[in-house]
Amino acid sequence: MLGLSRAAVELAAALVGKGPIPRKANVDAMHIAIAAVHGIDYLLTWNCTHIANAAMRNQIESICRSMGFEPSVLCTPEELMGG
Repeated sequence: MLGLSRAAVELAAALVGKGPIPRKANVDAMHIAIAAVHGIDYLLTWNCTHIANAAMRNQIESICRSMGFEPSVLCTPEELMGG
């Protein structure tokens, strides 16, 4: 299990405060942040509203990188399998 860290909390706050993730979806921001902070290559999800969302992807990636983390690839299992 991946642990919650100060860095993940700060990154999640930036994704909500400066980014495209709405405050009501702060748990989604935390999922993205924990994956990025721990260097996870892929974050698979069926949540296309706030996580695997092509319209938000560039801004999410930019915020992660600006805080020193390489973002995970955010996609659905179908996208990963090429379906």
